[in-house]
Amino acid sequence: MQTRLKMRTYWIREVNLTVKIFDGRTEVVSRMLLEKNTGGRLPLDGEDLKLKKVSLCGNELKEGGGYTLEKEKLIISAEALEGGDQEDLWLETEVEIVPEKNTQLSGLYFSGSMYCTQMEAEGYRRFTYHLDRPDVMSKFTSVRLEADESKCPILLSNGNRIDSGKLEAGRHFAVWSDPFAKPSYLFAVVAGDLASIQDKFLTKSGREVHLEIFAAKEDKDQLWHAMRSLQNSMKWDEDRFGLEYDLDMYNIVAVKDFNMGAMENKSLNVFNTSLTLAREDTATDDDYERIEGVIGHEYFHNWTGNRVTCRDWFQLTLKEGLTVYRDQEFSADMGSRARKRIEDVRILRAAQFPEDNGPMAHPIRPEKYAAIDNFYTATVYNKGAEVIRMYETLLGREGFRKGMDLYFERHDGSAVTCDDFRAAMQDANGRDLTQFERWYLQAGTPTVKATDSWDAETGTYSLTLGQKVPDTPGQVEKLPMQVPVRVGLLDRESGKELLSDTVLELTEESKTFELKLEEGATGKPVPSLLRGFSAPVKLEYDYSDEELSLLAAFDTDSFNRWESMQRLGSKAVLDAFAADDVDAFQPDAGFMDAMKRIVQDRVTEDLSLIAYALILPAESTLMQEAKPPIDPTRLHAARNRIRKVIASELKEDLQKRYEELTPPEDEPYVIDGPSASKRRLRNVLLAYLCTSGDAKAAELCGKHFKRAKGMTDKLAAFSCLCNMPDSEEAKEAIEQFLADAKGDANVIDKWFASQARADVDDLMPRVKKLMEHPEFSLKNPNRLRSVVSVFISSPQFHLPDGSGYDFALEMIPKVDALNPQVAARMANGAFRTWRLLDEQRQKMIQERLAKLTQAGLSKDAAEIVSKMQA
Repeated sequence: MQTRLKMRTYWIREVNLTVKIFDGRTEVVSRMLLEKNTGGRLPLDGEDLKLKKVSLCGNELKEGGGYTLEKEKLIISAEALEGGDQEDLWLETEVEIVPEKNTQLSGLYFSGSMYCTQMEAEGYRRFTYHLDRPDVMSKFTSVRLEADESKCPILLSNGNRIDSGKLEAGRHFAVWSDPFAKPSYLFAVVAGDLASIQDKFLTKSGREVHLEIFAAKEDKDQLWHAMRSLQNSMKWDEDRFGLEYDLDMYNIVAVKDFNMGAMENKSLNVFNTSLTLAREDTATDDDYERIEGVIGHEYFHNWTGNRVTCRDWFQLTLKEGLTVYRDQEFSADMGSRARKRIEDVRILRAAQFPEDNGPMAHPIRPEKYAAIDNFYTATVYNKGAEVIRMYETLLGREGFRKGMDLYFERHDGSAVTCDDFRAAMQDANGRDLTQFERWYLQAGTPTVKATDSWDAETGTYSLTLGQKVPDTPGQVEKLPMQVPVRVGLLDRESGKELLSDTVLELTEESKTFELKLEEGATGKPVPSLLRGFSAPVKLEYDYSDEELSLLAAFDTDSFNRWESMQRLGSKAVLDAFAADDVDAFQPDAGFMDAMKRIVQDRVTEDLSLIAYALILPAESTLMQEAKPPIDPTRLHAARNRIRKVIASELKEDLQKRYEELTPPEDEPYVIDGPSASKRRLRNVLLAYLCTSGDAKAAELCGKHFKRAKGMTDKLAAFSCLCNMPDSEEAKEAIEQFLADAKGDANVIDKWFASQARADVDDLMPRVKKLMEHPEFSLKNPNRLRSVVSVFISSPQFHLPDGSGYDFALEMIPKVDALNPQVAARMANGAFRTWRLLDEQRQKMIQERLAKLTQAGLSKDAAEIVSKMQA
């Protein structure tokens, strides 16, 4: 268990590598220039390496003399290191690895038509021996790659290519040099038979940067959206933060087998194909937006992660939370800021709030870990981004930029901590942010409770805010946070704004704020609280349905207009959940009137805002609002009941709006924001119109599927048809969708996922049948996630007979034997909310967890299982 940073005995200041790739084996020779720190023995990290030779300053060392081998360590003795009189201390190791058998996809591995690497967090030790930790920053001055030219005509690494040429026996080489010191996790190698597209970018200082994106040859025509996204990212970072790219070359490679979404290796980003490839017949509007955001994310890491990196992995949110915030702002500026904010909060509540409320709860800066891969979490990323956003809320955009400028001025080229970032924000703005550190130290989602009063004579509105940070595993009796609460006030009769955006800072357990209104109000104002979701908290305020309806109609804050509908939707679902007869429940007339107004809204220009207002809260979000113990199948039935009532009572309005949005058959398919919003709303309406699952619904869905010109509409119809799999339209669509994929892996993943999440009673046997399909594989993370992980996150996973839990018990050890990182995430996804469930389900899950502890799991999966049990 890693709990603190150990002192380095030596630094590694320079690295020269020779990597020789052969079929079935790869030789890695590493020459490292050492610099003494405290002195003593030097333990180097290594895993699954075949050591062939160790030399120090040209003299070969012997095992038991100059070095010893322990589990995952090569230890160079203090006597050997201090026994010579050489000015430069060069240590050389030679190892052999087998990337073709590396199913963990960590280190160097083979994928399709290429060899590639994934070094973050601790993959470099699976490549060669090294001080594999982020504070050890070295210049990789020479990286020589050798391979068979016919099989690997492309040879890539970080920095600039300084030499290349032919070798004997049909082999060739390329030499790369990176002028910037970096930790080993940012090192990368790609070698394979790839196609590419090329373009350029002219920086603000007039320097031309060569841009190239590589992929398998059959995917070359799907790379241009990624290229445009990269150019937009480079321009945006210059305009918003004054940050210019620092090399003459920037490469991206799309890889089919990849554990993560993408990786920011210096000047050589490696991307999952699902976040790189896009064509209108293979990618949805959401895919296009997601690709643009992730391309931006990895590019922005060049400064927030690469030029300034983490001192240790406990500081992971230093780079990830900050860079998620930056990519969110980039996407907001590229499209709709209001829509982007809603999307980000939907993800936070669906993924991070359950994490904060479960056995895996941890601060954004964790205190300990057994496997750092387990802390690439929604807490570190998404909540971390919200913490960064609060700096800007407290300091203003100009103040935040001043803090960023000082951060880079102080720490460029260094490995630093979250405290260093906070200090830069504090010092640049003359603000005391000592209390703000608690956001890094304390786990759990704070609850902010609001009460108010109104003095009509003086026109004073009093708002009392209280906060409570819940107990989490290992942390109790939390201290108050520094919470920025953005508020506005609306007139109760007219909906007119009486008080515009005002940020109140809650730093105590409770505080009363008095807000004086200059204009007379017709009564007690209606508060618009936590505007823009100004802090990652749960807000409690006793809104009436009438007040929520008023906010939904008139609030000038678009986020809170949406939020008001979410509150109404949550109340409707939870009332149905608590009803004696879920199937006969009728929601309040006020809620139905509000939904009707949303459907009939012809004023709001951004149709995505209407679409999101019509979508009920996700079940993972509702799980956080319902009182335990919870029957998840009943909660699912309650949500479905509300959807069916909406579909039935508003059928004419839904149908009319759907038809209005149906494009003429000769209308061209356009990929842009307004067109995507139009499709988004139309597909939400389609889902409502198909809730009945009857013959008319199947007919409508089948027509929508056949007329679809792009993947967005096609997938929306297909997903609905998967909920009625016995209809002729569904059977035809299942065959047609797969045939139309023409072997495209990303499209086939969509085909699998839509069926694996279908809302049908017999989903478990259907999933097992999908796993027998010849296109299914446990070894490819995307394909595995498209079936197994999708099912585990579905309501049917929690069927009362426990069959879903047995499925997880069977799959986790199987996947763990191939890929521990994926297995650990699977275990987390399956069981993280088990304490919220009813007694019988808790008992069944505890029995499965006990069996998993005896299954000999990797440290990655074992850590998750142990935390679930703790």
